[in-house]
Order: sequence, then C-alpha cells, then structure tokens
Amino acid sequence: MTILKAENLNEGMFEENKERISTREGYGRGLLEAGEKDPRIVLLSADLTSSTGGGPFAERFPERFIQVGVAEQNLVTVASGMAAMGKIPFTSSYAVFSPGRNWEQIRTTICYNDQPVKIIGSHTGVSVGPDGGTHQALEDIALMRSLPNMTVISPCDAKEAYKATLEIARSDRPAYMRLTRDKTPVMTTDNTEFKIGKAMLFHGDIEGEADVGIIATGPLLYRAIKVARIMEERGYKINVLNLSTIKPLDGEAVLGLAERTGAIVTVEEHQIKGGMGGEVAEFLAENRPVPMEFVGVNDAFGESGGAVELLEKFKMGEEDMIRAIERVSGRK
Repeated sequence: MTILKAENLNEGMFEENKERISTREGYGRGLLEAGEKDPRIVLLSADLTSSTGGGPFAERFPERFIQVGVAEQNLVTVASGMAAMGKIPFTSSYAVFSPGRNWEQIRTTICYNDQPVKIIGSHTGVSVGPDGGTHQALEDIALMRSLPNMTVISPCDAKEAYKATLEIARSDRPAYMRLTRDKTPVMTTDNTEFKIGKAMLFHGDIEGEADVGIIATGPLLYRAIKVARIMEERGYKINVLNLSTIKPLDGEAVLGLAERTGAIVTVEEHQIKGGMGGEVAEFLAENRPVPMEFVGVNDAFGESGGAVELLEKFKMGEEDMIRAIERVSGRK
C-alpha cells in the first residue's frame, strides 16, 4: 500500500520563534485569490465575516458578498439556491452555528441536491478558549462526515488551509472545512503538496517497519510530531500521518500505515465519538483490525480557559499522546 511522504516541510517549525498563523487567515487568503480567478465565487456570512476570515473578500468584492445576519438556516439555503444558478458559494460562521444550527438545511438543500456549496466552520475545538463550551465546536466532524456527498477537510496549518480553499473552490461537490481561531505553528511551506483525499506522511521513514502509527488531523498534528520525536529518543519508531481530508478517507494510506506498524493512535481536537478516529476505526475494522488508541475529547463539553490549559485538561496534551503510544504498543 502506497503512503505519500510530504516534502518541503517547514524546517523551522520547532524553533523557539516559529511562525504561527491561524487557519482562518489561510482560508481568507485562499478565498480572496480564488475570487480573483473565478467571478462565480460568492461569499455569504452570518454576521461573523471578519472573525471567520472573510473580511478581505468582502472588501474586495462587495457585489459578491451577502450578509444574511444571524440566520444560519438562511445562510445555507440561500447559498444552495445560488449554487443551483451557477454560482460557487462559500458560507462562513462559527462551526457551532454552521453546521451546528443548520444541519438539516445542509442535509436537505445542499447534500441531497449535491450542490457545490463550501461550508466554512471556524472556531473549532477547545482551543477557542475563553469563549467557553457553548462556542467550542467538538461535534462538527461527526455531523458532516455522516452526510452523503460531503467532503470534510481539517487543515493542519494556515498554508494548508489556503491550498484547501483553492482546491474546494475548483470542486463541483459540497465541502466542509473546519478552522481554528488561535494562531498555530506553520508546519508546511508554499511548496508542500496538498490534494483532497490524500493523506501525507509528515514524520518517519517511508520504507520499513515502525512501532506505532499516529494519524492526526488539524493543528494538533504539530504536537503529534513533537511526541514522535520524543518517543524516538526512547527507542520507538513512529510514523505520523497528516489526515487533512477526513472524507473521502485515504484508505490506501491508512491501511498501509496499519500494516506497517500494527498499532494506531488517532489525534484530533474533537469528540472521540464520531470523529476522525471513528472514521479510521470503522475503515480498519473492515479491512485490517489493529490495536487503537484515541486522543481527543472524551464525551464532554468544553469550558472557558486558556487554549493550552484546556488541551491539557481534556487529555490532548503531549503526555496524553505518550501514554496512548505506550498502551497501544504493548511495550509498557
């Protein structure tokens, strides 16, 4: 089974003064560029334009920007109608509101009719921090991966979010992309490859066996790579796969990693139940069952606090990943 090795990664990602940019900023840059190339692209917002990354597009193309106000059901149904008339709509809001509040409209008007609406859900995960549990979207992957026709993307950094935005703009299918508010380490470069439906090995040798495979999605990939480096100092061989496209799943890469390592740890800033780890587990249960551990939020709501302290509280810290590796490997 073929696993693609990522090239041209950011060599300075582990330096003390490493570059940090939020994924919503990467999306905003990609949307602006896509809009300059294709006049069919329009942006619809539910009263959260600037805080979800759409400000530059709205300023550059006011005639292609629609503010629907605090009305998330209208946000996606209007977008679906515009898509049916030949437009390529992007909708942006906080993920707890879209898809959280308007899931039925997304299901019926967008997915059921296979309309190419691009749904952007910002402020995902507990790293939203002080906004608290009501605004920390931890269920959005589960909601969206269950929908037929829907592509689900969780970029690892701002540069990948920029590339993913350009890719979904060219796609004729519905898509959902989850974004973060906080600035996170930039792991990739302008030359790092991104393709919808393809996972990339970000750490470890492409050939030979390894003890554990980590499959991570979103900015927590950075912590997963740090943990892999720590564990290799302790004698482990670790592969880390960036699963930025959750649906459609790159089954070949997941299967190849499971066959090579015989043990998998999934890492995501989302509920364990129904999340990316569930997608991987469902696939491997049918094709190559292996021992698995899941790092994520375990059946709980978030709460107010700092981003780092919340990641630790909800057991998505480096020590939690280390313990998961030790458990699944059987070496401790």
